[in-house]
Amino acid sequence: MKMREKFAGGADVPVGFGMALAQNTAAMDAFSALSGEQRRQVLEKSRRIRSREEMRSYVDSLVGLSPEQLH
Repeated sequence: MKMREKFAGGADVPVGFGMALAQNTAAMDAFSALSGEQRRQVLEKSRRIRSREEMRSYVDSLVGLSPEQLH
């Protein structure tokens, strides 16, 4: 199964987000456990990130994130 299908329900995953997610398995597990709508919200926010450091920080923040914190 392609990452796009597994993690984003068919949505395009920004390259920087996918790379940062691949380097943090705990964040990858957290992202994949989210509902489709929650994943969409995370991906939308990731599209506004412009630096590698900010993306890494954002992906790291997914670990332990509750669904309520996405809003």
